[in-house]
Amino acid sequence: MARQQRGLGKGLGALLGDADLSQIRKPVEYVHKSVVTQDGGDADRNSADIMLIPVDMIEPNPFQPRMSFDNEALEELADSIRTLGLIQPVTVRRKSQDRYQIISGERRFRACRLIGMEEIPAYIRDTNDQGMLEMAIVENIQREDLDPIEVAMSYERLIDECNLTQEQMALRVGKKRASVTNYLRLLKLPAKVQHDLKVGLLSVGHAKVLLGIEDQQLQERLCDLVIKNGLSVRQLEDKVRKLARQEGNEEEEKPRDLPEDYLRILDIIGKYFGNDISLKRSRDGKGTMTIRFSSDEEVKRFLKTLENSNI
Repeated sequence: MARQQRGLGKGLGALLGDADLSQIRKPVEYVHKSVVTQDGGDADRNSADIMLIPVDMIEPNPFQPRMSFDNEALEELADSIRTLGLIQPVTVRRKSQDRYQIISGERRFRACRLIGMEEIPAYIRDTNDQGMLEMAIVENIQREDLDPIEVAMSYERLIDECNLTQEQMALRVGKKRASVTNYLRLLKLPAKVQHDLKVGLLSVGHAKVLLGIEDQQLQERLCDLVIKNGLSVRQLEDKVRKLARQEGNEEEEKPRDLPEDYLRILDIIGKYFGNDISLKRSRDGKGTMTIRFSSDEEVKRFLKTLENSNI
């Protein structure tokens, strides 16, 4: 089924303008990473490194819960990867010297194979050595040359692969939980925006403003505008407020940090829905909480937890 595009409001094109960034955006490349070879060329790797693995050495996970993949969505992902590169590497485990099995990222793997990629960026996880994996990821996070998306992906790996809560992870890396939450939210941005953040065309400050907009098409167009016109964060905030007024909405307030109790709600409930949860709160305490789920099983697991807790 074709995805329906949301209307962006009368006169939006005149307000935003059109930006041709084809000469600015280049595919993300992992040029300084070793390539895994048939003779076990990854022997000296760090488990937090991104390695390039030949596609024909990777096989799907037989325990993959998703049995069918939306062909149209897969084509869209393939087009994005063809244009921007693979922003988020897959995670695999070694089966033998020359065979690897996907742990996470099968859609990305299938899309890469669809466009004929010969090598794919991947994390190689030693599944029997979680402690070493955790230390390697934490050490990787503490490097100063990581871009914001790399930091966010490292946080996500700690949560998913080391079974940590956001609070536990914040303690591991010596960061405030609010900071961790803000980085993880960057992974909810469209691939185009993540790409521009990763390669330095966009700042984290700009990204935080874009996260306040639910329409991904509008996020992308505003991102284009920032790059084309060199808008500051303040100028982008002004542009968003003008768009809100144009749509007949009330003027948006500047983003504020959520109280600790609200962050804890996001942390606890988010574990059951892949952290795809958002919460908005006004000054008087009123607000909305939105949970996006990807399957009936996620809802069932959450319901079972509630029932077992006698709530």
